[in-house]
Amino acid sequence: MAYYTLTKENDIATIWMDQPGAEVNTLSVKMLGDFSALLDKIEEDKEIKAAVLISKKDNCFIAGADIKDLMAIEDSKQVEQLSRDGNQILLRLSKLKKPVIAAINGACLGGGLEVAMACHYRIASTDKKTVFGLPEMKLGLLPGGGGTQRLVRLTNLRYALDALLTGKNIYPFSAKKAGLIDSLVHKEGLYQAALKVASNPIKRKPKKTSLVDKAMNTKAGRNYALKKARETVMHKTRGNYPAPLKILDCVETGLEHGLEAGLEAEAMGFGELHASQASKSLIGLFLAMQENKKLKNNNKTANVETLSMLGAGFMGAGITEVSIKNGYDVVLKDISNEGLASALKTIWSDFSKLVKRKAMGAVERDRLMAKIKTTTNDEDLNASDLVIEAVFEDIDLKQSILADIEKRCKKSTVFATNTSSLPLANIAAKAANPQNVVGMHYFSPVPKMPLLELIVTDKTSKRARQMATNIGIKQGKTVVVVKDGPGFYTTRVLSALTHEAIKVLHDGAKIEDVDAAMKDWGFPVGPLALMDEVGIDVGAHIARGALGDMFVKRGIEQDDTVQKLAEAKLYGRKTGKGFYAYPKKGGKKKRKTVNNEIYKYFGGEDRKDYSKTDIQNRIGLIFVNECVLCLEEGILFSAKDGDLAAILGLGFPPFTGGPFSYLDATGADKITETLQDLEKEHGIRFKPAKLLTIHAKSGKAFVS
Repeated sequence: MAYYTLTKENDIATIWMDQPGAEVNTLSVKMLGDFSALLDKIEEDKEIKAAVLISKKDNCFIAGADIKDLMAIEDSKQVEQLSRDGNQILLRLSKLKKPVIAAINGACLGGGLEVAMACHYRIASTDKKTVFGLPEMKLGLLPGGGGTQRLVRLTNLRYALDALLTGKNIYPFSAKKAGLIDSLVHKEGLYQAALKVASNPIKRKPKKTSLVDKAMNTKAGRNYALKKARETVMHKTRGNYPAPLKILDCVETGLEHGLEAGLEAEAMGFGELHASQASKSLIGLFLAMQENKKLKNNNKTANVETLSMLGAGFMGAGITEVSIKNGYDVVLKDISNEGLASALKTIWSDFSKLVKRKAMGAVERDRLMAKIKTTTNDEDLNASDLVIEAVFEDIDLKQSILADIEKRCKKSTVFATNTSSLPLANIAAKAANPQNVVGMHYFSPVPKMPLLELIVTDKTSKRARQMATNIGIKQGKTVVVVKDGPGFYTTRVLSALTHEAIKVLHDGAKIEDVDAAMKDWGFPVGPLALMDEVGIDVGAHIARGALGDMFVKRGIEQDDTVQKLAEAKLYGRKTGKGFYAYPKKGGKKKRKTVNNEIYKYFGGEDRKDYSKTDIQNRIGLIFVNECVLCLEEGILFSAKDGDLAAILGLGFPPFTGGPFSYLDATGADKITETLQDLEKEHGIRFKPAKLLTIHAKSGKAFVS
């Protein structure tokens, strides 16, 4: 079957896109070649006066390039030429004397948006599935089909830089306001509206330009904007990601020397970035996330339509929000009406922000809110197939709730506990049906964090595991299954990192130097700032539990500093002071500053300059070594899982591909040697994992 079908009605041609055997349309080498031949037909047919480009897929115009197709090309010069050839085809499309109208419904992303921008007019549906964007930056690439050039010309420099450098989704009303889309229409009327546009001369109202954008249209304004953009990129990426800087180069070239010069810069930059390790790692991460979705199955016994949510606190509200947004009805139960009201207010506020941005309709918001049934009555949980519990991290409380659920619900009801550190086996120790108990560790804030760490014991049934997996994936999460153990995977390796950060402070380093070094290494937030955000009291609670005991047994000396900080009410941001002092609302100070008072717990304010490399090796490699220990002990089922969870849950530098990919790229032998040096200097906690030494000797990769 052909990718395209060409039909004619009077003097209007319609190009129907429908990639055979695929749920979505994607760009490929063959597709571009076929499209060029199609342009020949339209040019040569004198009866055709205009054309409409539209998709037969329900919720997709073009979802972007075929990434696997792209990565199968090893020669980056060939990729550069592919971009160059594609740009020539789209340049030809844009200069076609017969207007082509892009009629867009559903996903119009990456190369798909670049095709649409090369058309002469863009009309889109207001459907909730319609979304635009140039997400190539997230893959370590740049838009290689004119995206860095046409977006600036259709909208304005400020809007284009924001879209290009974030890769964010753009929704129809925002796209229309900015000039990216010419008109909007209801989904059902899209094709007829496009035919009407094609039948008449194209007319556009002049774009309204703000004073700021007018200033940016001057050479001085443009140069200033690009300079500030580069500074912002360097501040955020610390130079670890080459793609944003290369995008800025392409934009500047196009503005200074014209469209075709910009397109040539784009092709060359596309090839360079394709060859970079950062791009290979980020694409590997993307493909692993796509592969993860295949864990979901359609078995009726492992799927439910309604979830019961027990606990309406911050986590419970977040889990409820992602559940109703992705098709579930939720029974939300709490001990107080005040708690329920607070949860509803939080969810309503989040949805209302989307409504304000026109990323969601008010009717859709109201429909979703109606999917929540609130209750303080225990009996309303009796018919539940699955109960997610999100109460305080207290073993006695969780055991009592589980016991109550087992008494009142069906024998088959699955009980999912949202815990970040309590061993699942302990929670299920007194359970009548331990096979129904799973751990669903969500990350805060739930609507934004992409990971769900699913914890299982040897007793957890396949049905319970699959049901929890299906729910997580439907909620939009990447689900990584791990085996039960102290701290599971994410909390355990994060604790190793923060433990070492505390040790580095004891050795005389400055708070700001520790955080800056790890941000330079690639973490989005420094470990001490992260402890402030999570809550030092939370860290102290975890340290008191089984995780602290496990570290002591491994010969890692017990450190009670975090306990002392918690006892002094230095919890971090929520109390205004932790490692940093936070500005009060309405106060003169706008930014956090180092809390020098906290140094009395670390030997005094007399600090020394500590080598950035030493900080990074100590904190970064103890984290990586702990990851390998988790794989060695069977907590992780695969190295790929370890990479996904570390990046999506803990912010491990994405450009590395994850801790195991980092080991493969750097060399297990080199990392082992550095750890051995650290062990000699600082003690047994740096002893390389046995599995790491095995890989160091064999040269075998962790990630195949």
